[in-house]
Amino acid sequence: MMILKGVGAVGAVLALLAVSATASAEDLVFDLKNHSSFDVTEFYASPTGVDDWEDDVLGQDVLAAGDDVEITIGDGRTQCRYDLKFVFDDGDEVERKKVDLCETGSYTLRD
Repeated sequence: MMILKGVGAVGAVLALLAVSATASAEDLVFDLKNHSSFDVTEFYASPTGVDDWEDDVLGQDVLAAGDDVEITIGDGRTQCRYDLKFVFDDGDEVERKKVDLCETGSYTLRD
């Protein structure tokens, strides 16, 4: 256990809080809502302007029809606009370009 004393301790705590806030400020957090009739088996989010799709955000998970999930993209970028790609359990794929995830705070899939 760390015990901090005196005015220097307050400064140290404030410095730690500032570092924590800075590190997490670059994480993009948004709600992904699947209000479609199909399960999402793969979900890709790449910053607009990147030519390749990055890793499947869901990994081994599936976003079932009617479910919501909180997504955190911790790629260290400060970008808000992402291209999104969804692969559904029936094999269909949908792409959405230049979605501003900072402005909306969520993205909803619908039929």
